[in-house]
Amino acid sequence: MTGSARDVLALRRFRWFLLARLLSSLAQQMATVAVGWLVYDISNDPLQLGLVGLAQFVPALGLTLPGGHLADRVDRRLILLSATLLTMLAMGGLLALSLSGRPGLHAIFAVMALLGAVRAFWAPAGQSMTAMLVDRHLLSRAVALNSTVWQISVIVGPAIGGLLYALGPAAVFATATLLLAGASIAAFLLDPMPAQERGERSHIFDGIRFVKSRPEILGSISLDLFAVLLGGATALLPIYARDILMTGPLGLGLLRSAPAAGAALSALWLAHRPPERHAGHKLFIAVALFGLGTVVFGLSTSFPLSMAALAVLGAADMVSVVLRQTLVQINTPDDMRGRVSAVNLVFITASNELGEFESGVAAALLGTVPAVVLGGVGCLVVAGLWAWRFPALLKFELPRSGA
Repeated sequence: MTGSARDVLALRRFRWFLLARLLSSLAQQMATVAVGWLVYDISNDPLQLGLVGLAQFVPALGLTLPGGHLADRVDRRLILLSATLLTMLAMGGLLALSLSGRPGLHAIFAVMALLGAVRAFWAPAGQSMTAMLVDRHLLSRAVALNSTVWQISVIVGPAIGGLLYALGPAAVFATATLLLAGASIAAFLLDPMPAQERGERSHIFDGIRFVKSRPEILGSISLDLFAVLLGGATALLPIYARDILMTGPLGLGLLRSAPAAGAALSALWLAHRPPERHAGHKLFIAVALFGLGTVVFGLSTSFPLSMAALAVLGAADMVSVVLRQTLVQINTPDDMRGRVSAVNLVFITASNELGEFESGVAAALLGTVPAVVLGGVGCLVVAGLWAWRFPALLKFELPRSGA
C-alpha cells in the first residue's frame, strides 16, 4: 500500500486536528511577538526576555510527565479541548493586563507560567494523537503536514502580531483570544480518543525507562536538547530588531517569521518526499546546518542576510524535527505514546524555554553577538559528539512509504 500527503488530508479527523493546531499556534505566535516587545519595552533588559522563557519552562518541566501519563489514561480529545480553553482564558488575562496601562512584569510572567503549565498537558496529548489519526505507512507524511501547519503559524502569526502591535498590544491579545475560541470548536468536533493503556506499564516514569532502553530515541531527543539549547537565538530577536538591524516591531515579526518560512518549504517538500534513505546521516547534516545558520545570523548586520540565515536554519531544523518525531512515533507502542511523547517534550521544552533563558544570560554577560555566535559553534560541536556517541542514530532508516 502506498500513501501520499493527499491521502492524509482526506481523513476528516486529521483535518479537524490540523485546524485546531493551526488556530491555536497562530494565536500563541502572535502573542509571543507582543509579549517579547512589551517586556523589552518595559524593562530594556535582555535578561528579562530570558525570564519570559524561564517562566514557561519551570511549570512545563514539572508537569509534562504527569501530562503524558494523563494522556495514556484519559480521552486525548478531552485533554486537547480543556487545554485550548485554558489557553484562551490566559490570553484573555494578557488582554486585560495590556488594557490596564503599563502592566507589571511579574503579572506577565505569571500568565506565561500558566501558559507553560497548560502546554504541559496539551503537548503530550496532541503529539501522541498523530499516530492514532493515520495509518503507519502515512505517519511520516502526517508528521510533515503537522509540522507544516505549525510553521505556517510561525510565519503568519508573528507577522500579524507585528502589524497589530502598531495598534497596541491589546489588539494582538484580543485577536489571539478569538483564534483560540475557533481552535476550541475544532477540538470539540474531533472524535473521542479513549485511553490506550491496558493496565501494564502504568507508572508515570515508565516513559523515561523506555527512552533509556532505546539508544536511537535517547540520542535523537537529547541531540535536539543540546543543539537548540546552544544554537537558539530567538529570545534575542527583539534586541536584533531594535538595536542592531533597527527594523522596529514589524521587522521583529518578519525576523520571527523567517525561520518558519524556510521550515514550511522544507516541511512541504518532506510531506511529498520523506527522507527515507540515509535518514540518520541527513539528521546530523541538518543539525550542522542549523548551527552554521545561527553563526551567520549572529554576525550579520544586514536585514536581508539575517532573514536568509534564519530561513536556512529553519529549513534545517524542520528536517531534524520530522526525522526525530517519526523515529519516536514508529518505535513507541500505542499504550506508551503519551508518556514517551511527554519525555520528548520535556527535552523540547528545555531546549526552547531554557534556551531562551540561557541566551538572555549569555547576552547580558558576553554581549548579544558573541552569545549567538558561540551558541552556533556549540551546536556544531554537539552534532559531531552525538554522531560519535550514538552510532545507532547515525545509521537509522525510516520505513518506506510502500507497506
